[in-house]
Amino acid sequence: MGGLIESTDQTMFLDPAIRNWVLFPITVIMVLVGVFRHQLTILMTGQPAKPDIKEIRQGKALMRGHTLAQNNSYIPTAAFIERKKYLCQAYEDGTYLKDKTSKEKSPTDLMADPKNMEAMMDGMKKQMMGIIPQTLIMGWIQFFFSGFILIKLPFPLGLRFKQMLQSGIMTPNMDVRWVSSISWYFINLFGLRGVFALLLGGENSADGTRDMTAMSTMGAMGQQPGQPQDFNKQFLGMKDNLSIIYHEWDLENIEQRVLVKYGKQARIFKSTRK
Repeated sequence: MGGLIESTDQTMFLDPAIRNWVLFPITVIMVLVGVFRHQLTILMTGQPAKPDIKEIRQGKALMRGHTLAQNNSYIPTAAFIERKKYLCQAYEDGTYLKDKTSKEKSPTDLMADPKNMEAMMDGMKKQMMGIIPQTLIMGWIQFFFSGFILIKLPFPLGLRFKQMLQSGIMTPNMDVRWVSSISWYFINLFGLRGVFALLLGGENSADGTRDMTAMSTMGAMGQQPGQPQDFNKQFLGMKDNLSIIYHEWDLENIEQRVLVKYGKQARIFKSTRK
């Protein structure tokens, strides 16, 4: 197997025309499409509205509950209980809600709000602007350059990268460092973030991976792009999550555990940690 791979490396040569007419054009077209998509998104949706301080407060309050739930073991038990008690009561009372009357509103009433309707339309426009260009580029590559080998990476890689770098090519003995046309598309899709941030700024609409991540997150939550969030429902869910957490401080009996670890003291205290 090793000799076969070595002989294949010695006999494979790429035509310079592949570099000039396939490799570079795919990268340049993806950059240009990203810039065009960013400008078109601005024209279709306009400048983003300034966030309301109460909306920011809602999101930060929910994030505070997530942070407490994920890092509860870093604070003593008494401190955790006080924070949990305060947040659970605030979530139940709707202290952080932008509109406290929204507790009685149904999801249909939230969607009927003109501001929420406009946000939903903007989300759908951005979703379409992300799906259509990427679908066209992938179809173009698959139709014209299916099965092409474009480049060889200058550093060694393990076999686990073979499926990722040689998508669309059924050659089990080819060196892992060779990259197919479809794989080069995905490398550019995830690797052009820095280029778009340099050309268009950090908050740009050219990064397709950002929309893919947002769509997958919303899909996992059962939420459509642009759909208004029911913060009262999320607050109550976070309240239930905090209520069932079993807290255990990481620094409980830390002095004795350090002495036991280095053989300075026998294990004479009760602890669930090893």
